[in-house]
Amino acid sequence: MDIQLDQVQTETVYLTDAAVDTVRNLLVQKNVPDYGLRVFVAGGGCSGMQYGMALEAEARSYDHVIEQNGVKIFIDPTSMMYLNQATIDYVDSIMGGGFKIENPNAVTSCGCGTSFKAKGDSGYSGASGGGCGCGN
Repeated sequence: MDIQLDQVQTETVYLTDAAVDTVRNLLVQKNVPDYGLRVFVAGGGCSGMQYGMALEAEARSYDHVIEQNGVKIFIDPTSMMYLNQATIDYVDSIMGGGFKIENPNAVTSCGCGTSFKAKGDSGYSGASGGGCGCGN
């Protein structure tokens, strides 16, 4: 039996410098400098899936752990399927600041930027990118 690896693709998520700085500042403000940022995807939102983030003390045994410029990111395997190769940015504007995820796995996104529909997610029959219920 001959096993052949045609391609090895590294699963990862990227943070911009602005996102790294914002997470570092949050960790200092909350007095939890050794924590990491958990990034996850859950069902819901006006496009079918929604992003979530939380500060956590440590990774779980099955997590993907990514470290970028001293900031740790924890992502469970299911969320990584939806987030692979995504870039997390922090945008500060006159309307307020927040994290923004540029996700190559999303075919549509909600106007508020926290909800998306994934490639191959044909089972969802809710709103598409044009119908946002978040108030935007």
